[in-house]
Amino acid sequence: MQKLQKLKPGDKVAILSPSFAAAGKWPHVYELGLSRLRDIFGLIPVEYPTTKKIGASTDERAKDLIDAFQNPDIKGVIATLGGNDQVTYIKNLSQEPFANNPKPFFGFSDNSHFENHLFLAGVPSFYGGSILTQFAMQNKMDDYTVEYLKKAFFENGEVELVASDTYNDVNLNWNDPTTLTQSRVYEKNDGWHWDAHSDGAGLLWGGCLESIDEMLRHGVPIPTHEQFENVVLMTETSEEIPEHGYVHRVYRALGERGILSRVQGVLVGRPKAWEFNKQHTAPEKDVYRKSQRETTLAAIREYNKKIPVVQNLDFGHTDPQIPMPYGGVVIINSKKASIKAIL
Repeated sequence: MQKLQKLKPGDKVAILSPSFAAAGKWPHVYELGLSRLRDIFGLIPVEYPTTKKIGASTDERAKDLIDAFQNPDIKGVIATLGGNDQVTYIKNLSQEPFANNPKPFFGFSDNSHFENHLFLAGVPSFYGGSILTQFAMQNKMDDYTVEYLKKAFFENGEVELVASDTYNDVNLNWNDPTTLTQSRVYEKNDGWHWDAHSDGAGLLWGGCLESIDEMLRHGVPIPTHEQFENVVLMTETSEEIPEHGYVHRVYRALGERGILSRVQGVLVGRPKAWEFNKQHTAPEKDVYRKSQRETTLAAIREYNKKIPVVQNLDFGHTDPQIPMPYGGVVIINSKKASIKAIL
């Protein structure tokens, strides 16, 4: 993996929509996110032609990605949100524009496809930190998220990951601009869930489980078996709140592909358990998360009995959030119950 140049206040960063142009649907949320980027982090956002263009073609979005990486004045790239169609075009991009112009990319969910593409090009990125979600958090950004974003943006070296005290996965309605001044209701976080009999270390690879599923079923290039021997797998599930049977099948696919037997560990993000079409109560959310943890662990242990598996980490589709160093080194110390990342 190449070493990324860290940002500094005053740097220009491209704001792109490689998937859905959410900035065009909810401009008031988008503008709030941009103001936070300027005011809290001192970075200068640069909008590209398809950032707010709903229905932009894949060719147009691909051009924005390439142009942003090839522009020497742009020092980083941040996605506005995710979506569901990167599988249709990211795999067709040349690796050359990105490998020759490495810079930090921030995004998650459907952006798993682009981050896998960067990984294969030898370019690390950060799984997390989208403009409309983390930066435009209603009322104020989460202090926990700000802390880890600042580390990802500006710092080098070893960072210890620490579980958040509280979490939220109940959205406020972006269609109502008045919600931007409201605060979400946070719940007590029950910490990380460990099942570990050994230590593990390697480069982070993975992302949204639904995106990983699409990579496998559509034959998208992913790391080789040899590369997976130096990987810590990172997964989390989206606002689709998938059934546990589905989760098991994706892990089984990873096992049958010979991936689970080779990786050095698995880190799993806290599952989102509430959405507007699935407004679960707190007890129902507890049951869902517990069942998914059990399903995930059972599926992994069918193929690998030894590696550390740590679940309920603060990344993915809930908040607050750590932008995980995709392609960066993580070190799992099971005896000390600690996880460190090298930025």
